[in-house]
Amino acid sequence: MTAALVQVEGLVKHFRVERGLFRVGRPRRLVRAVDGVSFAISAGRTLGLVGESGCGKSTVARSTLRLIEPDAGSVAAGPRQLRALRRRMQIVFQDPYGSLNPRMTVRQTLAEPLAIHRLARGAEAERRIAALLEEVGLDPTFANAYPHELSGGQRQRVGIARALSVEPEFVVLDEAVSALDVSVQAQVLNLLTDLQQRRRLTYLFIAHDLAVVKYIADQVAVMYLGRIVEHAPAAALYQAPRHPYTRSLLSAIPVPNPNAARQRIVLPGDVPSPVAPPPGCHFHPRCPHPKKNDLCRVETPRLREVAPAHFAACHFAEEPM
Repeated sequence: MTAALVQVEGLVKHFRVERGLFRVGRPRRLVRAVDGVSFAISAGRTLGLVGESGCGKSTVARSTLRLIEPDAGSVAAGPRQLRALRRRMQIVFQDPYGSLNPRMTVRQTLAEPLAIHRLARGAEAERRIAALLEEVGLDPTFANAYPHELSGGQRQRVGIARALSVEPEFVVLDEAVSALDVSVQAQVLNLLTDLQQRRRLTYLFIAHDLAVVKYIADQVAVMYLGRIVEHAPAAALYQAPRHPYTRSLLSAIPVPNPNAARQRIVLPGDVPSPVAPPPGCHFHPRCPHPKKNDLCRVETPRLREVAPAHFAACHFAEEPM
């Protein structure tokens, strides 16, 4: 078993909701964006973190990298190790245009981290910039271009090159392909896979598209309202999901054959507000499980092992639907 490079335990991040003009004197409410998330990622492997928009995926990513400070929990093995790994932990954002400075050329974008971390200057920096561009599938002449002169896929490749410039071990990919066309998505996913094998990178791959996650992830964690509700090896989760929320997500994956028989699980209602999540199991108001009962409304299910290396937070995870 490969040792864990990243270890997250009990991560919590709540955001205070500011009082409005007519709410003076009322207590401030909390958005429970992340509410006790734990996971580990082995060196050279990929954890896919999936769920609907607003479930807390990006907050987990930013808290793991300490781009925002968590309220509770631990990352890696303490602050000292985290500081030592700071340069080794990088992120590729969802919006390849918004994450690049429009006033900087590609050369300046890639030279900046090299200079900040004192990795290369002058001719050596030029050599490394050209090598980085070639590694992500761009001609070195793109170094003279500005972000607005590039396509979405090219901009995302620049973002990947920037993350690679400081020689990281761990890379967070926060919806890194969701803003791209399907054909470009496939190219970037192939690039990320090749880079992982070549550089032995460890990925936290965040997405809402389970079909994309299936292609790249070794392990998959499913989030709902700030909590992980299922965590398993990718093959086991796709073949035999144990949480009803995971089953509903998998049923929504498009299939290439329009005549293929399939059972679509449509969840009732909307995702509850993270300001006032339901008591007990957060999923119980929308849960289609036939054995759902009062226990689900009052007791929060713990994330427990229901099959070898397969964890689910459901009182009836062993029961068929």
